[in-house]
Formats: sequence, structure tokens, C-alpha cells
Amino acid sequence: MHRLLFPLAALACLVAPPAVACSPVPGYRVPTNMELTADADLILLAIVTGGTPMDARDGGPSSMRIVIQPIAALKGDLAAAPTSLEVGLATGRFALLSNPYELAEAHPLSYVGGCIRYMVPLGSRLLFFLDRHEQGWIPAGGPFSRWAEDVLTDDAPWLVAVKYHLEVQALPESERSAALTARRDVLRKQALDPVAQLLADDLDRQLAGPNEPLRAELPPAPED
Repeated sequence: MHRLLFPLAALACLVAPPAVACSPVPGYRVPTNMELTADADLILLAIVTGGTPMDARDGGPSSMRIVIQPIAALKGDLAAAPTSLEVGLATGRFALLSNPYELAEAHPLSYVGGCIRYMVPLGSRLLFFLDRHEQGWIPAGGPFSRWAEDVLTDDAPWLVAVKYHLEVQALPESERSAALTARRDVLRKQALDPVAQLLADDLDRQLAGPNEPLRAELPPAPED
């Protein structure tokens, strides 16, 4: 459902200043990390090299543009990767990097108005999950997805997790659950490695299946 919802609602959320809240439709489910990885058309590792700071007084696209230097495509064609995105350049208190040890929730800016992270810091290296749309590349996953998280090092837990998710998705569907379980069990044995435990927790969440809806479905209309 989120792939149908987001292309229509994304641009409105993207151009909304922080004070404007979005409201996902009842029953909307935030994609799991495996779902996000599977559904994105392009998973791009890139550095933010420039851009225009977001101005809350101007909600138009001109106030939201970053320049990026593509480094690698974990999924999709690097040659087709964008060199800019309609996202604001974060400044001041909004120039907040992702918590490198958070693998479940999206960046904090996703929860302060726009439903997605709409600002990123200059110079940061991020893993972008993108979908091809008529207007170009847009964030994948829908509201509250981990579509843009900072991964400053090659051993960043989020980068490690996504690479493994891609390995699993390359397997026949009938073998994926067993592969996730086996990897989870190996990580659990590394009891003195807290990052291994975080990665195991992430795999447990993928094995649990789809996330619960954010809101209950609307009640049926009363009969005449």
C-alpha cells in the first residue's frame, strides 16, 4: 500500500515546512527494513556536497535542494543516480546526524512535521532509498521510513544491515527466513559485541513480519 500512497503524498510532505504536519491514512504500515530494501528502485550511497537551506517561509521546491556526490549503488544503476534531490540542507539545530546504533526508527526529523526526513547536513554521507517517479527521484518507503540515514563509515551498522538484507533478497523466497534465522543465531553468539546484538535485533524484527498499522482502520459508514 505504501508504494501507492507515497508517490501521491510525497511531494506535499516534502515541500511542507517543519510546522506543517502530515497524517498517514488509517491502516498505514511503516515498511520494515526488508520491505524498504526490497521495494526501493535505487539504494544509493552518496555524500552531500552542497545545497540550499530550507526556509520555512517558502514552501516551494526552490527552498529544498541538496547536491550529492554518488559513491555506490547498493541496488539499481549508479549511472542513473541523481546528483541532486529536493531535500533541504540542514543547518543549526536541524543538522542532526542519525544515531548510528538506531536500526528501527527513522531519523528524528521524520517525526517533527513532514513524516519523512526532509533535511540533511552538509558533508554527511547517507544511504538514500529512492523511487523513480515522473518528477524524478523521490524518497522510497513512505511516511516514517528509514529512507535517508547517515552512514559515516563503511562498518556503520545500518550499512551492514542493508547489505545483508540485499543478500537475503537475492535468495529464493523459500530460503529467506532460514537465512535470516541462521544469521541472527550467529550474531546472538557474539554476546560481548553490542553491535552484533543490535544487528540480531534488526533480524528479529524482519522475521516478525510486517509492522502493525499506525492507526486503526476507519469504522464502516453507517447503513442507511
